[in-house]
Amino acid sequence: MTAILILVVGIVLLGLGYIFYGSWLAKKWGVNPDRPTPAHTKFDNKDFVPANPAVLMGHHFSSIAGAGPINGPIQAAVFGWLPVFLWIVIGGIFFGAMHDFGALFASIRHGGRSIGEVIKDNIGPKAYKLFVIFALLVLILVIASFTSVVAGTFVSTTAADGSALPFITVGRDNCSGNASTATTSLLFIVIAIIFGFFVYRKGAKVGPATVIGVIGIVVITIIGLNVGVNMSRTGWVIFIAVYITLASLLPVWILLQPRDYLSSFLLYAMMIIAIIGVLGGTGGRAFDLPAYTGFTTKLGTLFPVLFITVACGAISGFHSLVGSGTTSKQINSEKDAKVIGYGAMIIECILALVSVISIGVVWNLVAEGGGGESATLTTNAPPAIFASGIASMVSWMTGTNADFANPLYDTIYTLITLAVSVFALTSLDTGTRLGRYMFTELFVREGEDPAKIPGFRGFLAKPLVGTLFLVIVGCGIGFLSLSQIWSLFGAANQLLAGLALMAVACWLGNIGKSNKMFFIPMIFMLVATLTSLIMTIIGKVNAIAGGDVQWGNWFQLVFAAALVILAVIVSISGIQTFAKQAKGQITGDAKAVEATK
Repeated sequence: MTAILILVVGIVLLGLGYIFYGSWLAKKWGVNPDRPTPAHTKFDNKDFVPANPAVLMGHHFSSIAGAGPINGPIQAAVFGWLPVFLWIVIGGIFFGAMHDFGALFASIRHGGRSIGEVIKDNIGPKAYKLFVIFALLVLILVIASFTSVVAGTFVSTTAADGSALPFITVGRDNCSGNASTATTSLLFIVIAIIFGFFVYRKGAKVGPATVIGVIGIVVITIIGLNVGVNMSRTGWVIFIAVYITLASLLPVWILLQPRDYLSSFLLYAMMIIAIIGVLGGTGGRAFDLPAYTGFTTKLGTLFPVLFITVACGAISGFHSLVGSGTTSKQINSEKDAKVIGYGAMIIECILALVSVISIGVVWNLVAEGGGGESATLTTNAPPAIFASGIASMVSWMTGTNADFANPLYDTIYTLITLAVSVFALTSLDTGTRLGRYMFTELFVREGEDPAKIPGFRGFLAKPLVGTLFLVIVGCGIGFLSLSQIWSLFGAANQLLAGLALMAVACWLGNIGKSNKMFFIPMIFMLVATLTSLIMTIIGKVNAIAGGDVQWGNWFQLVFAAALVILAVIVSISGIQTFAKQAKGQITGDAKAVEATK
């Protein structure tokens, strides 16, 4: 019953937030459906392309969801389900969804430019340059985190008896869950390219093409259950590096839009299956995850750890980069901004709640098996815990056993891990694309065409150079374990959210709109994340001083210190902007600001 209450109460509260608070924000900010969007005014058939709202919702949702709302809540569950639930719901409504909506809308009104450009126009060029560098560091951590997740989800090299596996294995009994997921994920890319070609180049209608695409997903899932691709973790990291390099450089219509649109159906299917499982499979089953375990756990203290670990399940700075980097360039009408910006985050919060329920189910299974109530919370991969939880609930609903000998359990488990891997791949190539935009911005002066810049600066401004830099550094860090990356990623990501909230608040203040709703979320996120990063710095200095000089510790120390310095400088510039606004002054580029009215 606890699981059902968590889900139902959470959905109701989040839905009310969307209806009332989301609509109130749209009214306060002046969303205008009649105003042309950058997708029309700057149409180039590459980056600026008007997209069907359903297709764009799929792209945006898949890009922001990734594996974050699964990894974060599951790890944070060591504090109990109640703190995680409260932060997801309250944070989602008043922090995360507002942040996403605001960043998307601000970008639309700034011609589809990035959140960094919003900072340049409303705070100043110095803050802009520093923010871009900060965002690049965050995107490197995004690439590293999700490379680690995907590689860990795909890796399979040995059979149950310890023998080495061939590159290809055939037969359901010979394919591991990871190998099946890998095969299906690879075939999914092919399906997406075919879908994009027929819809965007042959004029096929979205509706019939979607039906065929969904059928294709079913077919490749069946193939994946019977044909496995087996490679080491190193092999998959290299594959991921090559894939995101190509995906981030291709026009959006070839892969990004169609892949993200089709992957959204995987996500919707996964959530529907999960909801059905919760409602039908948890009755009579104990939900043994405690409501509250204490302020201090093996992860650290509830503040700031909870608000850093949950990450994308409540608020995520990465979303501001997606909204302002790709989504704003494709949005057909401003009326879609609330649905896509605010609405997608609300759906992601529901996914985060499902993740909490999944860990509660796994906790129950571990307790029944005598493994100890918290033994798997920080040792097992969160996607595996998530998939196991949902597959178990569905199996119980049908009165069958929750194990791989059950074909239903096996199929659901594979489908869920496929969905998680697809979303992680989506976040990877979206993050890489955004990163190469920003990398180029560092070397392009106002009004310059990047393709015509001479000399070494022109070389650095080339899309391929920025892409390779991000891929090599990000995937290189991705060889580290997820536990070494996630806490730093969470802190950097949430700190980015605080800076994005500040950027939108400064813009609204400059155009005479109310920005007071931003102040509490902005201050809270900045304080929580800076506290976490300072604790990381102290911990790594002590570890290195004690003789633990492994490069993972040095990486975390250097990255944390750089993030703190950059964020503090940008924050000071933002505070100065708010002070000038309090005196009735318009800050930044007044001409650009006035043009957004």
